Amino acid sequence: MAHILVAEDDEAVRRFVVRALEHKGYSVVAVADGGSALDVLFEEKFDLILADIVMPVMDGIALSLKTSSLYPDTPVLLMTGYPSERHRALNLDSLIADVISKPFTLEEITTTVAKILAT
Repeated sequence: MAHILVAEDDEAVRRFVVRALEHKGYSVVAVADGGSALDVLFEEKFDLILADIVMPVMDGIALSLKTSSLYPDTPVLLMTGYPSERHRALNLDSLIADVISKPFTLEEITTTVAKILAT
């Protein structure tokens, strides 16, 4: 099954996403900020990066840019609760697989992840 890195600063959202993905059989590593995500990217290979756009140390946009330069074949799914931030991500169409808006349901997040991994 796929190995997924989740970078989300909100602990409740992070736990929800991890539980949802693990319930579907995915292997998940979770961190609280983009800087920690980048550190983990140097240590492990992931099939998908799922990152919040707004988080400390390094936001999801910067993490997407770094990921695409280091691992161009690793898809990035961004999530955000801020509509204005979604527009920032849409300028990166070639670098990100999709953007999912919070709040999302368990079905929405797992379906979106499955769709991206199937491509």
